[in-house]
Amino acid sequence: MISREVSENLKNASWIRRMFVEGGKLKAEFGADNVYDYSLGNPYFEPPKSVTDKLKALVNSEAQGTHRYMDNAGFPEVRQKVADAINRDIDHPIGFEHVLMTVGAAGGINVLLRTTLDAGDEVIIFAPYFAEYIFYIKNHNGVPVIIKTNEANFEPDLEAFENSITAKTRCVIINSPNNPTGVIYADETLKKMGEILLKKEAEFGREIYLISDEPYKALVYDGIKVPNIHNFFRHSIMINSYSKSLGLAGERIGYIAINSAFEDAELFMSGLAFCNRTLGFVNAPALWQKVISDSLEESVDISQYQVRRDILFKKLSELGFEMVEPKGAFYFFPKALEADDVAFVMEAKKFNLLLVPGSGFGYPGYFRISYCVDLAMIERSLPAFEQLVEYYKNKK
Repeated sequence: MISREVSENLKNASWIRRMFVEGGKLKAEFGADNVYDYSLGNPYFEPPKSVTDKLKALVNSEAQGTHRYMDNAGFPEVRQKVADAINRDIDHPIGFEHVLMTVGAAGGINVLLRTTLDAGDEVIIFAPYFAEYIFYIKNHNGVPVIIKTNEANFEPDLEAFENSITAKTRCVIINSPNNPTGVIYADETLKKMGEILLKKEAEFGREIYLISDEPYKALVYDGIKVPNIHNFFRHSIMINSYSKSLGLAGERIGYIAINSAFEDAELFMSGLAFCNRTLGFVNAPALWQKVISDSLEESVDISQYQVRRDILFKKLSELGFEMVEPKGAFYFFPKALEADDVAFVMEAKKFNLLLVPGSGFGYPGYFRISYCVDLAMIERSLPAFEQLVEYYKNKK
């Protein structure tokens, strides 16, 4: 038998995966072209050719030691290149000694929480949130503290944030650009969060770590730049992956980068390396470390995601859906056409539209659309959205 905890967690498993499975059933029944699957945030575009060319060159190389163990933090030369890339928009530069290569951003978050949390420590997250955060926190005996963002713009409610910080608060996780809203937190928001955290650290006499989960940092639109978290707070930690920017979601390669202002940075990094090893990751994949170190200037064609965003935003707005226009990532988070977002998603399924209820992100009454999909599918789906809206008009 599996553990009681895992058994219970399975009951609350991701709505994203649940709707993805539903999609398979509908496609078998109606044909793939007649099902409009917006459930899974799976990058649509293949990695840039330069990335796959680099991989081929490494695989075919006869250089010695390519596949051996290295420092648990990763190859120093790779970590330095990552640090150099981060330093382009940072006030106080970091070095390779502040970077640890990870098995994706998810691996990085687990390593970081294992390093920082004692049993019962609290971790603040903001709803709507990436659902796995809850499980990551509980993996390491932490206690999730959920704060609802402002409905008007999905930015953190700073008053609620300040009031939620206690003597047990150890970490705060933010996700910008955000999954599921596509919102990018403003400089002023981050500045105020940093000020609040600084005050609370002094009040409680302990470090509070501000963790910025940034797998969508390269996927931004309209000329917007994502603020660098290290410019706003001393105990900031950046976690990133190349799943979205390079289309490498299945390869699991990312990093943790701490602020150079950390006291005892060497001890902190030693803790991260220890947890990277003892959680069983050991080190990030050797080949992919070397691939991304020569691909930091590369990206999938972000303009094609913007084309998809613009088509859907125009159509859904015309149909009367209320939503914030996403400035990054590849998601919409509109208000459902009834209060029960789960019931709404089930109704949408009648029109072969696969959506994800906001309840799965801790924010009922809304739903997520993932537009990292085939452009032709988007075009085919537009009449289905029209029919869904008409259906609700006739229900009143």
